Amino acid sequence: MASEIHMPGPVCLIENSSEQLVVNQEALEILSAIENPVVVVAIVGFYRTGKSYLMNKLAGKQKGFSLGSTVQSHTKGIWMWCVPHPQKPEQTLVLLDTEGLEDIEKGDNQNDCWIFALAVLLSSTFIYNSMGTINQQAMDQLHYVTELTDLIKSKSSPDQSDGDNSANFVGFFPIFVWTLRDFSLDLEVNGKSITPDEYLESSLTQKKGTDENTKKFNMPRLCIRKFFPKRKCFIFDRPGDRKQLSKLESIWEEQLNKEFVEQVAEFTSYIFSYSGVKTLTGGITVNGPRLKSLVQTYVSAICSGELPCMENAVLTLAQIENSAAVRKAITYYEEQMNQKIQMPTETLQELLDLHRTCEREAIEVFMKNSFKDVDQKFQEELGAQLEAKRDAFVMKNMDVSSAYCSDLLEGLFGHLEEEVKQGTLYKPGGYYLFLQRKQELEKKYNQTPGKGLQAEVMLRRYIESKEDLADTLLKMDQSLTEKEKQIEVERIKAEAAEAANRALEEMQKKHELLMEQKEQSYQEHTKQLTEKMEQERKELMAEQQRIISLKLQEQERLLREGFRNESMLLRQEIENIKNMPPPSPCTIL
Repeated sequence: MASEIHMPGPVCLIENSSEQLVVNQEALEILSAIENPVVVVAIVGFYRTGKSYLMNKLAGKQKGFSLGSTVQSHTKGIWMWCVPHPQKPEQTLVLLDTEGLEDIEKGDNQNDCWIFALAVLLSSTFIYNSMGTINQQAMDQLHYVTELTDLIKSKSSPDQSDGDNSANFVGFFPIFVWTLRDFSLDLEVNGKSITPDEYLESSLTQKKGTDENTKKFNMPRLCIRKFFPKRKCFIFDRPGDRKQLSKLESIWEEQLNKEFVEQVAEFTSYIFSYSGVKTLTGGITVNGPRLKSLVQTYVSAICSGELPCMENAVLTLAQIENSAAVRKAITYYEEQMNQKIQMPTETLQELLDLHRTCEREAIEVFMKNSFKDVDQKFQEELGAQLEAKRDAFVMKNMDVSSAYCSDLLEGLFGHLEEEVKQGTLYKPGGYYLFLQRKQELEKKYNQTPGKGLQAEVMLRRYIESKEDLADTLLKMDQSLTEKEKQIEVERIKAEAAEAANRALEEMQKKHELLMEQKEQSYQEHTKQLTEKMEQERKELMAEQQRIISLKLQEQERLLREGFRNESMLLRQEIENIKNMPPPSPCTIL
């Protein structure tokens, strides 16, 4: 559990060395142990802008992420610190601190793009940290956001290009928080005070025009507005004098600028209160193992020269989780059957009733732990395994019954067999005496409880195996005429034929019960699949409505700013989203 995760400090999650991204196995093992949903907060920005200080504050620590006190960049790659959420004990806070963008020591800044993209892909809240005001230089430095569609694919199919449809990304992308450090201006427009959020929106206002300079001006603003419709801004005063800045890890808050301390407190309070759990399309909640899978999938794609694909990452995650869901369901089924079944059962129906209860619960376990089971491949596998396990229990039940009945028959008939072998019954009337004793023992056998399904079969087999004894007694009994002996032979044949017919009827009944059970299993799988897909449909529709709502807000902003054509284009995109066929439950397995 997350409450049992005690990380004294951050560990490297993704190493950036020799222009190659490498996932750190120690960090993956830590993620594997976090069962709680994760709130992933990532921060990016230029080196030496104080990113690590804010992340340490989110961790509730004075030290942790390396701050450094020189112009040299300290953080390399992406570092991770998992801590209990201070306000939501059922969640885990995963903090990701990234290396400074455009570090002059790196030379090739291609990996900056990947670090930026990974921070966006992995987080539920994405913090962009910069110095000073939001001016054109700050926007130009945020060119990474304009390259996101060149770095990330939302769909795996080549005929499903993302184009200008940012809705494909909005469902995956995090909340965008811009933190402005050492902010020294008064927040006023035309003599009227404005909030940091209003300042951000004002800074994202586009210019009219089609020339290259205007396009360059508008591009980062347009991308932020399209990809991150949910945005927030925080400003921070300078924390103290120059000497204090180099010793932030050891300086008490009382020694820092009071306004700065209050601003940091407001920032951390917002992150704790409003940063949501990392989710994937369809409301799929991400926990530690799922975050681990996303990290591995994205980094693997980048290292192989491919673009990380959000859809592929989810499908890869689904493959892993659905396989595990099948194993969990089968393990649950076996545990429940072994706990509840008392072998041998008196009837097959008794076992099948228990199977049906355990099967229904096992399917529920699978449904709870699975998602995006394309074409119900894994549910079909579960169905096949459950049927095989059921048949194995039926066979074991019969074997236990057979063994018990065999021992019982040997115990009951052993003395009679010994008498026949010793010749005690080789006398006139001995055959009928044998039949009388045999009938008494059969009655005692039939009255013995707990024999199970194989009671009649094992009795018939036992009697058949001793036919030579009865036949010898019949032939040697001098009190019987040849005609009486012949009649007795015919009677024995008729009894055997009748027993064979009963056995055939019993086999047919067993077959019918198993076929009925198979139909009931199919209906149970279909019922739970329908319920699950209906729930998924509702979640997808809710997500679609959330995206539409955010885009409607953006459309209103464009209208207010006088961008009628852009507003109409966005309106068309909204209509396209509305007209997308809603996902419908599939009940065919």
